[in-house]
Amino acid sequence: MSFSVNTNVGAMAALQSLSMTGKAMSTTQSRINTGLNVASTKDDSASFTIAQGLRGDLGGLKAVSSSLNRAKSVTDVAVAGAEQVSDVINEMKKKAYESSDAGIDQASRDAINQDFVALRDRITTIVNSSDFNGTNILKSGGGTVSALQSLQDGDNVTAGWQPDSLTVANQGLDLGGSVITVAAAGAVDTQANAQAMINTLTTTQTNLKTSLSTLGAASRRIDAQSAFSNKLSDVVEGGIGNLVDADLAKESAHLQALQVKQQLGIQALSIANQAPQAIMSLFR
Repeated sequence: MSFSVNTNVGAMAALQSLSMTGKAMSTTQSRINTGLNVASTKDDSASFTIAQGLRGDLGGLKAVSSSLNRAKSVTDVAVAGAEQVSDVINEMKKKAYESSDAGIDQASRDAINQDFVALRDRITTIVNSSDFNGTNILKSGGGTVSALQSLQDGDNVTAGWQPDSLTVANQGLDLGGSVITVAAAGAVDTQANAQAMINTLTTTQTNLKTSLSTLGAASRRIDAQSAFSNKLSDVVEGGIGNLVDADLAKESAHLQALQVKQQLGIQALSIANQAPQAIMSLFR
């Protein structure tokens, strides 16, 4: 064994080991602080790139969920309004039957007609009130509901991405329309008018069944798509976590081991630095 004061191989080895331990500690502490095993492309380019792509998809899925929630609100308001209109039509038909009775006098028929007119005008109030954020699919000209339902290309024919949309058509429940066939001035003030109104209301009830069915089916479809979108978001988020998240329990144990290793490295360096001093004993 040779002794040299110019080159302390033991100290250099101890210093190199201590430096490596310090770098490992820095990496472990960064993982604990950020909660990420892959925080940069420098850590793992493949995993980081995949995770970034999935983060982009996750942002898109959140936009889909937001769009579906808006569509659900508009549709649910319309469903509530259409159901209320259906109840009013049933009440109107009852009044029409009462007014068509040949055994009542005109005063009674006039009183019945007043109730009928109040119910008729209530339809307009319900339709006008069935508005959510500026969209009213019960009122003619009130717009339609269109929402993103997925991140897939909704048009595989033309070039460029086209949204895969879900649409709910305007139902047009205004008085005198194609669904509510009762005229805006419809009345049951005479027996003949009452009998004619019964036929009109029967047609309206049939039309309303179709509108209610359309709105109900649309609401269920939106609910199903929203639930699927939320589940898909959870799966994607879990996939990102599997790629880049750190196991904090493992990292904590690793940090403690490195701290012990660092202390031992410092002691080893101290011992190595004392070795040249032994040469002094040779000159006594």
